[in-house]
Formats: sequence, C-alpha cells, structure tokens
Amino acid sequence: MAQTLHYPAEPERANAPHLLIHGALDPPLIAPVLEDFHRRQPHIDLTYRNLTTLEIHRTFLADEGERSADVVMSSAMPWQYQLANHGYARALDGQAARNWPQWARWRRELFGITFEPVVIVYRRELAERFGKMTDHGDLLRLLENERDALQGRVVTYDPALSGAGYTYAVEEARLSPRYWELVAALGGVQADLVGTTGEMLKGLASGRYLIGYNLLGSYAQDFVQTHPELEIVVPDDYALIMQRLVFLSRSANNREQGQRFLDYLLSEAGQRVIGEQTPLGAVHPAFEGPGSAAALRERLGEALRPIRLGPGLLATLDHLKREALLDRWEREFQRATPGPNPHAYMREHP
Repeated sequence: MAQTLHYPAEPERANAPHLLIHGALDPPLIAPVLEDFHRRQPHIDLTYRNLTTLEIHRTFLADEGERSADVVMSSAMPWQYQLANHGYARALDGQAARNWPQWARWRRELFGITFEPVVIVYRRELAERFGKMTDHGDLLRLLENERDALQGRVVTYDPALSGAGYTYAVEEARLSPRYWELVAALGGVQADLVGTTGEMLKGLASGRYLIGYNLLGSYAQDFVQTHPELEIVVPDDYALIMQRLVFLSRSANNREQGQRFLDYLLSEAGQRVIGEQTPLGAVHPAFEGPGSAAALRERLGEALRPIRLGPGLLATLDHLKREALLDRWEREFQRATPGPNPHAYMREHP
C-alpha cells in the first residue's frame, strides 16, 4: 500500500486548490522539501504518494486523465523520459526552467532535480581484514582473490527485477571494459540478487552481507549515518550519477499548483533544502556547499558519470536490446558459478 503524506491547506481557506504528487522517494527524504514548499504556499492542499518506480509508470498510464497525478517524480530515468517523449509532460515557461543546466533537463519538460552517486557499501570488519577499497578495481580483485571468504556475503541489484539495477547495468557495460569480469566475479561468490537498495542495507546492517554493490547513494548515506559499522565508498575510477526526473503532467487537474511546485524545486531556495536537509544532492549551479553537485564534482572531477538525459535512455527500453543485455548478464554471472545457479531469476518486463 502506498505511503501518503498530506499537508492540508490553512483551515480558514474554503475551496483550497489541490496538488497531487506521485514520487518514488521515501517520505523521510522528501518530507523536508514538501514541508518547506507548503510553508511558502499554505493555501494549497498538498498530497504526496510514495510508490515504486514501476508503480509510478503503470499508475500514470492507467490513470492518465481525471485521476492522474499533477506532478510525477521518479529515479527510473528511462521510463520518465519515455513518458515525456510521448507527450505526457507540459513545458514550463518560467525563467528557472529556461536557466536550468542543459545536462539536467530535456527541453523544458523534464528536469533532473537531484545528483545522486551510485556507491559501494561494506562492513568495516572487511576493511580490517582485507584493506579498504576505493574503486571498482579494488572490488574486482577482492572478489577474485577472496572468493571463499566472500561466498554468499555479497549483494547487488538483480537487473531483471529492478529498473535501477537494469539502468546501471546498461551504463556500466558502456563505460567499463572490465564490467563483465566484475559480473562474473559476483557470480563466482554467489552474490545475492535483490530488488532494492533498502534490502541491501538491511542485510549489511545485520551482518548477512559484507559488501553491497551499486547502492543508491542518497539512501545509503542516510542509513550509514546511524550504522557506524558500515562504510560508504563513491568509487574514484568512475561513479554513476542518477537523477530524479520530474515533470508536470500535461493533463494535470491542478496545473497552476503543479507549476508552482516545479518552479520551487528548480529555485535556489528549493535546491538549498535538497542540498542541506536531505542526502539527495542539489543541482542548482548557485548552490556550491556540501550536498551539491558542484562539491561532488570538485572532489571527484572526471570520475563522475551522470546518466545522460536524452534519447539514449529509450534504447534501454527496447525489448530486443533488453533481452540481449539480460542474456549476457545471466551468462557472465553463471560463468564462474559451479553447478546450477542458486540465484536464477524470473524476468519481469516493465
């Protein structure tokens, strides 16, 4: 059942305008943003529904019309781009939309509002035994050299069941010539394959896993702050950067309120809340402190690899290309696994 946050309009407001937002972002992370917006716009009756990325996509297409969300926000970049490309997003006319960084928007219809690295998380006891890791090369060597010690103690996304995991696989296969060696090494230690970053973090905290690969950095950063036994690594050879993409629905019932919310998200004030009160990473070029894209770029420079916001995202949804990549992923994962693959999975087509 979807989690919902509701911010009612001022009690004295009769017939208050409504705003419905569908987002794939846990309430504790989005709440500071919603609270600040509602403080600035107390006359709006605001409802936020938290759904999975694929639920957002399916719900929007099923509800498109009278019951659809006014604003749609999701980390499933290919699916968001597909909706905008098919004409479901309304262009914004404001100055903030016109000035938004080119690399973080498509036309004036789809906007990347966060800057979130994809990370490695491991238990500190692993570093005490085998040394720290700083990049993908360290991870690959550890998986290959300490195969027995790591059997069943590693976890990553299942690209067949997770939209995020599949997107990361597509990007890494393009970026790294050693990616398929890494997939084989994951298979060699019989890594568990799961559907969410939350599952990985829970297993790491309990001690079931020693290493988690390709976790969403915003969730991991928030979690690690209360779990000192865990260490988070933004790989310094290359680090994928995911953005949460947001658009105003062309069929929005509350278009004016939706546009005000997007204008707020793109404003320096809204981005400051994202950068200072959440681990999501602010994009606005005027915000340069900790928690900003500028700060992360200064630290890691050319190692950052933002997932490109453009037509290439549609290729990842092509059925034949998807099947080809998943076939190879499964072959490489099983290549070093003796006997039947204990992690064989059923494919779910979004």
